[in-house]
Amino acid sequence: MQSVIVSDDYIQKQVEEQLLLETDVVDDALYEQRLEKCKRCPSLLYDTTCAHCGCFVQFRAKLAYKSCPYPEGSKW
Repeated sequence: MQSVIVSDDYIQKQVEEQLLLETDVVDDALYEQRLEKCKRCPSLLYDTTCAHCGCFVQFRAKLAYKSCPYPEGSKW
């Protein structure tokens, strides 16, 4: 049986590989601000995954064209 919990190293590798394909990304300061909001969100699962969209927040927060999918309105 496979776990839904994955290591930080695995996530970092996946995010880095995907970001090689992206050109519309935010700067590091905005990225960190977004991640901090995600870390305080009650919808963050396993410290890595958004309950509303199912993506790794480390990836979504880096993309300039994405917003927070929180149902009552974006938190960032």
